[in-house]
Amino acid sequence: MNKQLLSWSLFMAALIGTTACEDHRDSPNAPFPERINFVSERLYPEGIAYSSQLAKFLVTSIPFGKIGTVDTDGRYEDLLTAPEFIAGIGMKVAGDRVFVCNSDQGRSVKSTLATTRQTAELLVFNLNTRQLERRTDLDALIPAAEPNFANDVTLAPDGTAYVTDSFSPVIYKVAPDGMASVLVRDDVRFASPTFGLNGIVYHPNNFLIVANTGQGKLYKVDLQNGNAISEVVVNNTSPTPNSLPGDGLTLLNGDLYVVTGGNRVAQVRSTDNWQTATVVKYDTDVYTGATTSVAVNNQIYTLNARIGQNANDRDFSIQRFR
Repeated sequence: MNKQLLSWSLFMAALIGTTACEDHRDSPNAPFPERINFVSERLYPEGIAYSSQLAKFLVTSIPFGKIGTVDTDGRYEDLLTAPEFIAGIGMKVAGDRVFVCNSDQGRSVKSTLATTRQTAELLVFNLNTRQLERRTDLDALIPAAEPNFANDVTLAPDGTAYVTDSFSPVIYKVAPDGMASVLVRDDVRFASPTFGLNGIVYHPNNFLIVANTGQGKLYKVDLQNGNAISEVVVNNTSPTPNSLPGDGLTLLNGDLYVVTGGNRVAQVRSTDNWQTATVVKYDTDVYTGATTSVAVNNQIYTLNARIGQNANDRDFSIQRFR
């Protein structure tokens, strides 16, 4: 591990603390199209964010370990990469920094036997220098025999990052100075025989909401009450009663938007501080291998990543929730 990359100056830590609000809900641009189509050979972009500094969407890549930009006219350009960057998964933008999960499911051109299912890192890139500023190892925090897959990241206002692991039942915590720890582990509620923990969001009331894809459940982690874990009981009649196998999670105007099944986005609402919730609307028929969303221009935009195809696709898109 490069210790220089892991060290932050006090100035950097303070700066992150003042800018670490997730993504950017307001954009200086004119109203965006309902659908933005873009082309990039075999990109398979699992994560999406938006940078008001660049006035562009940012998307990751599973096969190539890089981050690119997409403008509202659908022009794609490569932006960020590093030799250590194997596969880009979940991502958030805070000011001039990009926080991205680095993992390996064996589908990257950089995959090796040593890194496959044994990689969980949080990388931080600087948008001004285009350089990797920090690399935080997360898989070292749990037993080496356990598989790892850092999936999604969310940011608290003070700059603390929280990262899910889909192959081990843990949520990691990365402090603004880069120090990492296991926030919480639950071998029952966070476990799954397939993909476990996936999308994660920080709620302004100082708790986390996390999706367990394999269980089809949402969980709440109360940061001000000893990280207590409770299931968010979801009233959902379609397609499977009381089940919501979530991927990406995004909060906007109090509602939670859940990408589910790769082919729909659910708008979920709670009136009791997320003890329970109800699916109030589904958007369907315009999603293909969708993974996650970003809130921008007071709208939800979801990435059609064609996840699961892993072939030679070159056409991808970003779809506004209707």
